[in-house]
Amino acid sequence: MAEFDDDPESQPAGHDDSVRTGRPMQIIALMKPFRAQAVLAALEEVEILGGVVREAMGYGRQKNRLNQYLGSEYNTSFLPKVELTVFVEEEHLAAAVKAITDHARTGRIGDGKILVLRCFHDYLAW
Repeated sequence: MAEFDDDPESQPAGHDDSVRTGRPMQIIALMKPFRAQAVLAALEEVEILGGVVREAMGYGRQKNRLNQYLGSEYNTSFLPKVELTVFVEEEHLAAAVKAITDHARTGRIGDGKILVLRCFHDYLAW
């Protein structure tokens, strides 16, 4: 079993910790698709290590609503969302979360969620 510590001898080969000053953190944000560009533009001001953007389907309190399209009803249990996953240093975490919430929030139901996870050096190498 791998141990998670800051011992330089336990770091993976090629690992250079001199560049990093804090532990990397992973932020997963789910948002409405039309807010994604604004969030990405806001994150340009924050130092991020990397990230990925994916299309996703959301399921929450807005479930089981029926809408009509060309005279036919359809269920909107799953609504389109954008999943943004970014990695930031721990000292930039608050700024990144603030940038996401400020630009993703519309004040309506289904705005999304933000998850913050700690990454261990053994599993994150650039």
